[in-house]
Amino acid sequence: MSTPDFSSLLNSLPAVVARKQVPALLGGLISEGYLQNLDSEGKGPRKIKFGRRVGYTREDLIAWLEARSTVAA
Repeated sequence: MSTPDFSSLLNSLPAVVARKQVPALLGGLISEGYLQNLDSEGKGPRKIKFGRRVGYTREDLIAWLEARSTVAA
């Protein structure tokens, strides 16, 4: 299996992506609740906190997606 190419997201995502925005920006591929669960286990993308809000840098989110994704044959 190969890893999908998410490089096109470098040009389309904002520099910082709010966790709430991730589902819409990725077409519902990942839910906000799933990201919350992964964050609590230390398995999500590296996060940035602004008060109670959580976000991810574009680069960290893309690297995390690439590391966790495979293309099925």
